[in-house]
Amino acid sequence: MSVHVFKTNIINTTHVKNVAQTIQTIDGVNKWNIDLHDIDKVLRVETNDLTPDAIATVVQMAGYYCVELE
Repeated sequence: MSVHVFKTNIINTTHVKNVAQTIQTIDGVNKWNIDLHDIDKVLRVETNDLTPDAIATVVQMAGYYCVELE
């Protein structure tokens, strides 16, 4: 299993709900969360087979900034 970490501009629970609708449609996401208290509004995604680019693309298609953190 891999954990991918992203910087986002998801700033409130409405944004989280919007992203949830998108992330929940992706096969391969085992668990995910967003830390709204972190300065980078960190999205963490646990997956067995998804690439960081695939995850970021889906979040970006939902209308949010999403870049993998090192």
